[in-house]
Amino acid sequence: MYIHDSRTVVTLDAGGTNLVFGAMKGCEYITEPITYPSNAHDLDLCLDTMVSGFREVIDSLDEKPVAISFAFPGPADYPNGIIGGFLPNFPSFREGVALGPFLENEFGIPVFINNDGDLFAYGEALCGALPDINRRLAEAGSGKRYRNLLGYTFGTGFGVGMVVNGQLNRGDNSCVETFCLPHKTKNGIIVEEGVAVRAVKRVYAELSGDLGHSFEPKDICEIADGKRPGDVAAARRAFEEFGETAGDAMAIAAQLIDGIIVIGGGITAARHLILPSLLGELRASLSTIGGDSVRRVQMEVFNLDDQAEFEAFARGNSRRIPVRGTDRTAVYDDMKRIGVTFSRLGASKAISAGAYAFALSKIDGE
Repeated sequence: MYIHDSRTVVTLDAGGTNLVFGAMKGCEYITEPITYPSNAHDLDLCLDTMVSGFREVIDSLDEKPVAISFAFPGPADYPNGIIGGFLPNFPSFREGVALGPFLENEFGIPVFINNDGDLFAYGEALCGALPDINRRLAEAGSGKRYRNLLGYTFGTGFGVGMVVNGQLNRGDNSCVETFCLPHKTKNGIIVEEGVAVRAVKRVYAELSGDLGHSFEPKDICEIADGKRPGDVAAARRAFEEFGETAGDAMAIAAQLIDGIIVIGGGITAARHLILPSLLGELRASLSTIGGDSVRRVQMEVFNLDDQAEFEAFARGNSRRIPVRGTDRTAVYDDMKRIGVTFSRLGASKAISAGAYAFALSKIDGE
């Protein structure tokens, strides 16, 4: 929808260490990134830094941007642009900061702020994986099209966003989350403790006995692949458990949203180690008390990055059935199906593309 749009939106990647400013047009970056230290410990200095960064980007553009749009850590009242609460990376914002209204006053253009998981999902839905999948379905001659998407990010935490019928679901409290679902195998523990950088490091330490290791997930992936010395079995199991835990949480949301699942984030570099157990959970069955087997996710789940599985996904199970009392037939495809795929854009660009598309959708809607 916005891939060919000619309007410009200024964006920000807000981290506890650095603020990275840029601008997008047509879901593509049109400026080199401008980086400033976040100064997150000092509210006035942080806000002044934001103004400087946005102004530098705006002054570099050939035309005035129509909006500023970016992701910022929560908790937050995103619709009203207010950040506040327990923010480990931005402690100076904890008492509540009207960030959106402040920036609107400074620059005289609309400002939109959202959760990064939401914008990742929205970017993939409008500019990334979802239009790509629908294009491939059309090329395969399939009449099936998808408008619902779950976006997950694997990194420091377990981020999520939901797009329903092409619209971002921000909820009524800006609080659409799944990180706090229960962990599959650890009673009373949240799922994020099994789906994060710290989870891979912890499980490797526990299983290898190397409790003082300094490996990051990239290193543990290399151990699993035999490219670095270490406990191969423990490394492989660390990612298998990660996938199993993530898949268990995804199965709950997938059953409710009934759409494509897109995954991004740094840990997806180990997707070949994560995906088998993740798909295993999504394809698992449960039982009734009477002993009947029921699919946990009622739809068939395909790996859309595997060509053979995508072909089966596109083909479905169409057949013609008679229309009673007439000589006509109707096409009936009884294969309910969704798919799992990995980000086409990369998490950072998808978030910026989501910010871009969200700003334009709000402007157009208004």
